[in-house]
Amino acid sequence: MDSNEHEIASLIQQGESLTLEFKSDLKRLKDGDLVAAVVSLANTEGGELLLGVEDDGTVSGLHADHLNVSGIPSLIANKTNPAISVRVERCDLQGKSVSRITVPKSRQLVSTSDGLLVRRRLKLDGTPEAVPFYPHEFIQRQSSMGLVDPSAMVLEEIDASQLDPLQRLRIRNAIKKYGGEQSLLALADNELDGALGLCREVNGVRRPTIAGLLLLGTESLLRQHLPAYEVAFQVLHGTDVRVNEFFCKPLLETFEEVELLFKARVEEEEIQVGLFRVPVPNYDRRAFREAFVNALVHRDFSRLGAVHVKITGDGLSISNPGGFVEGVTLDNLLVADPRSRNPLLADVIKRIGLAERTGRGIDRIYEGMLRYGRPAPDYSMSDEFTVSVQMANVAADLDFLKMVIEQEDKLGNMPIDSLIILSRLREERRLTTTDLAPSVQKTEANVRATLEKLVETGFLEPHGTGRGRTYTLSAALYRKAGKKSEYIRQAGFAPIQQEQMVLNYIDRHGSIKRAEVMDLCHLDRNQAYRMLARMKEAGQIKQIGEHKGAVYERA
Repeated sequence: MDSNEHEIASLIQQGESLTLEFKSDLKRLKDGDLVAAVVSLANTEGGELLLGVEDDGTVSGLHADHLNVSGIPSLIANKTNPAISVRVERCDLQGKSVSRITVPKSRQLVSTSDGLLVRRRLKLDGTPEAVPFYPHEFIQRQSSMGLVDPSAMVLEEIDASQLDPLQRLRIRNAIKKYGGEQSLLALADNELDGALGLCREVNGVRRPTIAGLLLLGTESLLRQHLPAYEVAFQVLHGTDVRVNEFFCKPLLETFEEVELLFKARVEEEEIQVGLFRVPVPNYDRRAFREAFVNALVHRDFSRLGAVHVKITGDGLSISNPGGFVEGVTLDNLLVADPRSRNPLLADVIKRIGLAERTGRGIDRIYEGMLRYGRPAPDYSMSDEFTVSVQMANVAADLDFLKMVIEQEDKLGNMPIDSLIILSRLREERRLTTTDLAPSVQKTEANVRATLEKLVETGFLEPHGTGRGRTYTLSAALYRKAGKKSEYIRQAGFAPIQQEQMVLNYIDRHGSIKRAEVMDLCHLDRNQAYRMLARMKEAGQIKQIGEHKGAVYERA
């Protein structure tokens, strides 16, 4: 079996998915059905279509009319609009021919020449199906790919005079409070609207954009023209609902009211670090603000559903309708270039000062958890329809926090990469560069450079060389935390240290048994045997007795 056949056999073993489709060709698949299957892949994530394979993965082979695969690319190009360019290969598998059609993901919506517009989705049982692409979904697709900006669309049925002037005062106050662009404060109301893109002139009449309606609209205007917009704040204690508030007020007003509800649930203790007392909250306010603002700004306004803020015994969760935008996944969340589904709205919020101006608000969210020795924020519940972040409600590791604060006093803010590495080593004791790279989401070379900086600053200790090189938290860190025994367990001992420990034990107790050596030095039976034999040969100790009754004394 050549490499191509092996690859196709491997694909068949995986079964159908969002990006893999099987089509039977026993009765000669109709051209229209073949083209529709290609269109549905192109309108989703692209992928592979295997012609000559049954839905259950049985290889049934190509119909005689399709054995010459050279005509398939032109057939598909001629029957799609705009034309899709596919790559087609034929190979023999289990004595039968299979055609592998590789379909690229389209940057624009594609239909068949007959006007059929379809996409793929997963059913509840995890199997894929092709479904119609409805007009209201067009904007979702284009905005997630960065082709259009829904928040910049002008609402021509609303006049700017219908907007709430008090909300402009709220914008100005927010600029002062959060350190936004101070030059905006000098502008008149109309100039402010224009500078932020909240209103545009259409045929001589000033009308709001969707971003403008979100920030300046009245509650009745928002309900009428943006019915998808809603925010829910819930506090649950077991099955008991303590708070269940829903908001459809302008965006800044909603943010302020939800933030007040959140702050009422923040509890703080204080620790002494050097000359200063440092607050330790159960939830970091800046992390909450960034996560909540992200949910408000990056949500899909064409999809019904509220932005949910929920506090339970397990912690804080924030979710919004609409999955990650094109190019952002769980595997590159920390390093992907900042992109928004609603660029104008995101820009307005940054200029007001409510969100991180660099677009790296995700770093703030991670920092707000990791610097307190808590688990990293968890985005694993996100899918193509929702982005959800969970922040666990666990006690802070005060020793870890002191370590971070002392580092910041000496060297400035600790980078997120370093916090992630220290957090994982705090939990897992000893790791390699390869172990750490997926968490940092950077190349091993980048991670190795960060590790060596942490070694230089005294946070880590390296063990070994080459690809097998491992890292642990340093003895100094464990000593500061009063956890010397933990350092011994995770770092181990050098052979000379082990021998000295055995001799010290004998001096104190008169003799030592092999089982006691194993326990003292954290060695297995064979390692203890070899070490004792080495010490006997060196004349350091002598053996008295045999087998299980053997003990060792000073020579």
